[in-house]
Amino acid sequence: MADARFQLAQINIARMRAPLTDPIMADFVANLTPINALADTSPGFVWRLQTEEGDATAVRPYQDDRIIINLSVWEDLASLRDFVYRSAHSNVMKRRREWFDRVTDAYVALWWVPLDHRPTIAEAVERMEHLKRHGPSPVAFTFQASYPTPGAPAAASISPQ
Repeated sequence: MADARFQLAQINIARMRAPLTDPIMADFVANLTPINALADTSPGFVWRLQTEEGDATAVRPYQDDRIIINLSVWEDLASLRDFVYRSAHSNVMKRRREWFDRVTDAYVALWWVPLDHRPTIAEAVERMEHLKRHGPSPVAFTFQASYPTPGAPAAASISPQ
């Protein structure tokens, strides 16, 4: 059972093969609104970073202008996992190689935040960089090597997929 004092924040990054206006990215762009709407109505969804356009594709916190981010908060790991792997979102993920370069290091970082906390872009990038430098830990972890909410019993430190 999830600890109601905490929620799960996530950042994922991707390096586009071309600018969003390029025809190669057209299907990705066409899927943004429906997939974001699906997230917004998914069980366990709390919040996502978005600009006035309704998505976060204009947010570019990395020096490489082709890296885009997605930042959101969910009630728990199970809710996020269901959205990512068991909803229509998974169909879009299957096509990611059409639009994005293969990532050779971490591209998803998860961490627990206090209830009602909305992570900043800087915080999310810092968590991603921590994961890249140090591997999974309570500071930043992955789906495959997740950590319980702060204060949970140590025996539950790493949960299987």
